[in-house]
Amino acid sequence: MEIPQALRCRSMELSPSLSPISQTPNQQIPIISRSSIRPKTTFSAPRTKLLTVTAKKKSAIEGVSEELNSIASQNLDQAPARRRVRSAFTEIQQNLDHCLFKLAPSGIPTEEWYVRNSRGLEIFCKSWKPEQGVPIKGALFFCHGYGDTCTFFFEGIAKRIAAAGYAVYALDHPGFGLSEGLHGYVPSFDELADNVIENYRKIKERPELKGLPHFILGQSMGGAVTLKVHLKVPHEWDGVILVAPMCKIAEDMKPPPAVLKVLTVMSRVLPKAKLFPQKDLAALAFRDLRKREMAVYNVICYSDQTRLRTAVELLNATTDIERRLKEVTAPLLILHGAADRVTDPLVSQYLYEKASSEDKTLKLYEEGYHCILEGEPDERIFRVLDDIITWLDSRSSF
Repeated sequence: MEIPQALRCRSMELSPSLSPISQTPNQQIPIISRSSIRPKTTFSAPRTKLLTVTAKKKSAIEGVSEELNSIASQNLDQAPARRRVRSAFTEIQQNLDHCLFKLAPSGIPTEEWYVRNSRGLEIFCKSWKPEQGVPIKGALFFCHGYGDTCTFFFEGIAKRIAAAGYAVYALDHPGFGLSEGLHGYVPSFDELADNVIENYRKIKERPELKGLPHFILGQSMGGAVTLKVHLKVPHEWDGVILVAPMCKIAEDMKPPPAVLKVLTVMSRVLPKAKLFPQKDLAALAFRDLRKREMAVYNVICYSDQTRLRTAVELLNATTDIERRLKEVTAPLLILHGAADRVTDPLVSQYLYEKASSEDKTLKLYEEGYHCILEGEPDERIFRVLDDIITWLDSRSSF
């Protein structure tokens, strides 16, 4: 859901009059004024004393028993601990006063399983399907964001899309959520994309999905993973949906070439070291104050300092994606909050303009923050979900 602060895009003010854009022949794309720019955030150079591989102490969760807080505060570096914590908090999460949980459609069949990938890591997967007897229109595959898991807010998102007639599949990336791997560690961004391709290919072979369209949805860092997947296998998807994608780092946020070279060398020596400071981005990601308070219940989210190799991999990945945006050819839906200060909505505009897709749509949501699917007022969340379902329906034959 969040991306490391050290890699956050510079955010600019957008005109509140911006409306959804759909590509049609000879259509002129609205010009976004850059004259009104928020004060630029500056970052202090990281100090050597931040080179540590220990987890920071977590704050206690209000309203939760001492026993549960003790469980949540344990070291989550390895998957078994994250799985124990998730198991202890599942019931509490499902009973949160959030529209994604409280108003989730009932009767949605779900399945959870683990599969060992070609690199020997156990990967957590989950599915949500329409009620029995309801024809499946298509399959939607999800890529979650940095630090996140598919087992928290996405539960409610998936149930609503499944209720609309789609089989929804998700996995936790290696090193995140319930999948194996050192927590928050990305040794290779290409390996994240390869893991998605490998596991989702297996799911596509299921008999119930034969002949159906396959769509992929990526959020934040998951948007970068999704774009990488599309660039690697451009003909395997019938449509790409990106929500607040991390696909370009603003120039004034990139370290100078000489500094990047040093960081790259250091990442080979101390790849797992937690060098980059990580601030709590909930205030920037969630516009609705009550929903912002619920973010702490995402107890297996990685919120510690960014590991050095992870930061370098994310930066290199966005640089590669930015260079190859013209190679994006799939039907494309881009959704972004116009007031997002975690990933820049102007970057989504840039992606929209550069992509070679003949069928492409950009929707910017007035005053929306980064988490437009989780952290907005109820009516906005449901509007974004309805926009996704409408787009899927128009590209599925049923």
